[in-house]
Amino acid sequence: MEGTSKAIAQLHINGEIRDTVIRSGDTLLHTLRNELGLSGAKRACENGDCGACTVLVNDEPMHSCLTLSIENTDKMITTIEGLIDSPIQKAFVENWAIQCGFCTPGFIMNCQGLINNHPDPDDATIEEWMQSNLCRCTGYAEIKAAIKAAIQESKKQNGKVI
Repeated sequence: MEGTSKAIAQLHINGEIRDTVIRSGDTLLHTLRNELGLSGAKRACENGDCGACTVLVNDEPMHSCLTLSIENTDKMITTIEGLIDSPIQKAFVENWAIQCGFCTPGFIMNCQGLINNHPDPDDATIEEWMQSNLCRCTGYAEIKAAIKAAIQESKKQNGKVI
């Protein structure tokens, strides 16, 4: 594209420094999927309504379709690919918190953000955090059960069995 500035940038993703070429208007979602081959964050609404593209930026859930790549060069980014074998991912599988699977990576990332920020959330906090993601296939009960199971597992791993 003529007139579009490009730059080589370093992004800290899933514990690694990754070099990539970005244009000034590239969203983080575009860079993750199209430049770095990390396809776990899903392209769906592209306006922040559904949460399918959720990643963690400095441990906070972020809709990657709403943030520019260039704004994240000095931040820690975690994608679903960086949560392999995590308690929340295992809890989603064990509690059947998936249907078609399209929204699942975004939900897992959002739930990991919840656990990072609220290690012992009450039901109201869980409900509030779940509102940022949409699923068209399930009634959310299994997702809530997965969150609670992951919280219990996290407490066990941190020596705080309740």
